[in-house]
Order: sequence, then structure tokens, then C-alpha cells
Amino acid sequence: MSDTTRNWSCSDDAMVESAIRRGASRRDLLKFMLANGVALAAASAVFGRASQAVAATPVKGGALKAAAWSSSTADTLDPAKASLSTDYVRCCSFYNRLTFLDQAGVPQMELAESIESADAKTWTIKLKKGITFHSGKDLSADDVIFSLKRHLDKATGSKVAAIASQMTDFKAVDKNTVEVTLASPNADLPTILSMHHFMIVADGTTDFSSGNGTGAFKCQKFEPGERSIGVRNPNYFKGGPNVDSFEFFAIPDENARINALLSGDIQLAASINPRSVRLLEGRTGFALSTTTSGTYTDLNMRMDMVPGNNRDFVEGMKYLVNREQIVKSALRGFGVVGNDQPVSPANFYHNAALKPKSFDPDKAKFHFEKAGVLGQTIEVITSDAAGSAIDMAMIIQATAAQIGMKLDVKRVPSDGYWSNYWLKAPIHFGNINPRPTPDILFSLLYKSDAPWNESRFSSEKFDKMLLEARGSLDQAKRREIYNAMQVLVSEEAGTIIPAYISNVDAITAKLKGLEPNPLGGMMGYAFAEYVWLTA
Repeated sequence: MSDTTRNWSCSDDAMVESAIRRGASRRDLLKFMLANGVALAAASAVFGRASQAVAATPVKGGALKAAAWSSSTADTLDPAKASLSTDYVRCCSFYNRLTFLDQAGVPQMELAESIESADAKTWTIKLKKGITFHSGKDLSADDVIFSLKRHLDKATGSKVAAIASQMTDFKAVDKNTVEVTLASPNADLPTILSMHHFMIVADGTTDFSSGNGTGAFKCQKFEPGERSIGVRNPNYFKGGPNVDSFEFFAIPDENARINALLSGDIQLAASINPRSVRLLEGRTGFALSTTTSGTYTDLNMRMDMVPGNNRDFVEGMKYLVNREQIVKSALRGFGVVGNDQPVSPANFYHNAALKPKSFDPDKAKFHFEKAGVLGQTIEVITSDAAGSAIDMAMIIQATAAQIGMKLDVKRVPSDGYWSNYWLKAPIHFGNINPRPTPDILFSLLYKSDAPWNESRFSSEKFDKMLLEARGSLDQAKRREIYNAMQVLVSEEAGTIIPAYISNVDAITAKLKGLEPNPLGGMMGYAFAEYVWLTA
């Protein structure tokens, strides 16, 4: 029997309980279970029983206000088009997914009652009954089919079209049951459906400005580039949220964002740069919520443009980056060294044997000379929009100057950065939020036709390996393939990932219930539904 259909038994339960008593960490236990084919959902249930006894009792009421670091007039409530954490937070407030990831990175059911497959190719999704949209409409199979199929329509402009393209057939078995057929087997489908883009919207929706979903909050106001206000959904099927209202907006200037927290204007200041943590040191009534998952800021060299189309220039840049110094200085220790590929150490499939490119200015100079760029002035675009990108750029620029390489670091405003510079400038910084599987990361960022292919990396071999790993139910085989793919990206792509960054959110001590989540900071961007405020 395959890993995906193996039944949970009493002996498995006892095994997990025993591991917990021995003090096994959550990650170690999950790795052990994956290796032994044990159902992951049951592990979360066991952990849940262990934690519920000490969980604090939520307080009802209050107005929650939180500030992000970036927004623009392109802000959207269309889950398919969401591209920033600002969008994800709002979508998590107004909509729901079929599944969601718990603290351990295990997919749990949300709108779905169950998701099952015997062959990882044809999946049966049964919906929970009695769920309604904010408009009063009942959730049905038609809504799910509409929500999933619209990712396949080029006119939608879905950010996950490449991932959704594997879904080739949809059928409403009955009002509450959907059958989804994939082009080829993919054992990760329940995890994929937990992505923010796969929120379920009402059948036929064309105007998303009202945020008509099934979520914990009803949209009262949405002003792109300004703010959103949500009020408690009294008919929410999960019973929450705890707060009466939720206001979300951006304060791009970090000092201003922290001052807003210190003055009591907001209860959460999202994504605090490590260099600003000192502003909170020694102050009572405030705390830091730190999540180290898979967030990273990368330096991208487009391989289809000058000078990134020269292999030696790319190699020179990789030797030029002092990863340890970036973690120590730019990140103030809030991160771990990266090895130029997106699968972080927090992921089961991370290739720990793949060592980062060594910091070697002499080798960098050799490659720059070979590329014929030493002495030229090369423009590098950076912005506060990408966390710690400015500090990283300054460190790289200073090192380059020591070997006669002139990097002209151009700092541009956060507003408009993602639409005007990211993916477009020859050399620029990006900022990628965590994704739950290597398949999602590679499909979004490195597949030849990936929508966010930051360096325009293209490899037929890589694309074939992606499909092979996706369809395999053999964990050892999948790991072997993913390890090789990480090596390909690290050695051949034009992206430099110097570190995996800890997400640091600053909060008032009155804000309770905030927990780490593998999808990123702010509880995987879904915090508003779960947190509460004390007096």
C-alpha cells in the first residue's frame, strides 16, 4: 500500500506518543514518520492533544490593527493574483482554502471534509456542509471547480498557473463532492491546495473588491495601496475570530512602523529588519515573534540580459558574496547561511550535503576578468521592499570595490518595486516567502516557464526531473531527485540565496495566540483569525 493511502493504526499512535515522551522534536518526529510511511495528519492530532492542556483561553472582542511593510495600488483581493504578503494576509482574512498547514507543516482540512486518492492522480474532495459565503450563498462543488479552473485561464493572470496546469479535469460528483484529475500523479496535492492562491471564491465571481468569501472576516473597506478593514463574520463555520474587527495597512518606513507599535496605534508591526530590533530592546510590554522557515532575499542576475548572460560574471558574483557576513551583519544573526537554492533547512527535502559557494574574492576577480567586466560599472537595483536587500547590497558592493569591481547600487522606493523592477531589471533583489514543498518552489521559480523565474533559468533536464519527483510515491526516490535539482539550481541558475531569513514580527504583549507557521511570518499570514487581545 502506498504512503498516501496507508491507514493509521493503534501501534502507530503508540509509536508517536512514545517518541514525544522521549523528547523528540516535532521536525525529527515528522522526518521519522515520513521515512516509515506513517500518516502525517495523525501526528498533528497527537501534538494537538499534548498542547491543548496548556493553551491559553482566548479573549473575545477588541479591534486588531496591524501594519505591513509594503503595499501598492496593485494590492488585490483576488487570491489568484496575490503576490505580496500584504495580499496574503487579506485573503486569509476573507477567504478559506480547502486545506491549511499546521505548525508542523502538515496539511489539515479546512473547507474540505476529506481529500483522498488511491493513485495520486484522481482525487476526491468532499466538502464540509453548512458553510456559507458572506453573501449568504451556500458553499458547493461548483464554487470549488470555478476557483480551481480559473487558474487555467490566461486571462486570469494567476500567479500559480504553472502549478494549477497539472489539474486537467474537474467533475462535480454531487453538491458537496468534487473529483479532480491530474495530468500525472502528484502526492503533494493536499499540500498544494493550502497555498494562499487556492482560496475558494464564489462561482462566477468577476469583481473581487468586496472580498466575498467564507472567511473569518467580512470586508467592510478595501482601498488598494491604503488599507483594508474587516469585521467579524458571525456565521463563520470555525467559530472565530476572537477580535471584532481587523484593520490592515502598510507603513513602509520601518522606524515609523515600530513607533506606531510603541505608541499603541497598532498591535503588530510586521517583518522587522534585524537592524531595527535594537529599538525594542529593554522595553517592557513588547515582544518579538520569530519564525525561521524558508523566507529569503536573493540577488538575481537575468541570464537573458547583459551582464548575466555571461556565465563567468554569474560565477564571479557567487564567489563575491560573503554569506556568513550577511547573516552576522545584515541579518544580525536572524537567519542561517543559504546555498543558492530555495529549499531551506526547515524542509524535509533540504540537501544538507550541498555546501554554499565559498567566499573567495580572488576567484571572483578571476571570473570577472574572464567575463571582461572588471573595471566596468554594473548597476544593481535594491529596495527596502525586499527585506535586508539594501544592507546586503552594501556588503557586496564594499567587497567588490576591494577587487576593483564597480557595483553601482541604485536604491529605489518600495512603492512600485515589485511591478517596475522585480523580474525586469538585469540585476535586482527579490524576496520570496516560504512554500511548503520543493515542487511548488521549483514550479514557481525555476521551471523553464515559471511565472516568477527571476534569473530566466531554463533546463530541459530540470523540467523532466520536476515531473518525475512529483509523481513518485517513493520518498527515498523523491529525496534523491530533489537533492539533484537543488544542485542544478545552485550551480547553474543566476540566483544567489545567501541566507534563509527569520521572519521577525514585533508585537505588543497584549496580543496573544500568535504561533510560528511554515508558510511564513504573521502565522503564515493567517494570524488575524486566531489571535486575541487582552486588556
